[in-house]
Amino acid sequence: MAKNTICLWYDKDAEAAARFYAETFPASAVSAVHRAPSDYPSGKAGDVLTVEFTVAGVACLGLNGGPMFKHNEAFSFQIATDDQEETDRYWSAIVGNGGQESACGWCKDGWGVSWQITPRVLIEALAAGGPEAKRAFDAMMGMTKIDVAAIEAARLKLSGLRCRG
Repeated sequence: MAKNTICLWYDKDAEAAARFYAETFPASAVSAVHRAPSDYPSGKAGDVLTVEFTVAGVACLGLNGGPMFKHNEAFSFQIATDDQEETDRYWSAIVGNGGQESACGWCKDGWGVSWQITPRVLIEALAAGGPEAKRAFDAMMGMTKIDVAAIEAARLKLSGLRCRG
């Protein structure tokens, strides 16, 4: 197990979630499944208690702790994508597997974990600062899934400049 690991609390489906992430994202895998040695408040001896996995190279531990704690947007995975095809693929995988759409490139998977599917073109536009960042940000604010072409168009728009001839 890695020295620093993100621990995600699930009701009872940590293994299913981890396997979905491993099938969906590169550099992801399930490395170990541990069963409870005895009964515990949310399960029985032999039930899956924890699952060690990685998501896009990030070490995680899924804990089947029961229904008392729920995921929320205060934590999310951000996946940087290279183009619209990759954005669409991850978005569809998450939303199409019992998840739900949100705004500005955010969605939730079927277990309630939040994801930001963020094209690099948007990250680069925001990092550029100034009018370019404002245009890209304003375009993003009206989106659910990020539209790469619309962000690129917003980046390139010359606000108010005209050629004189």
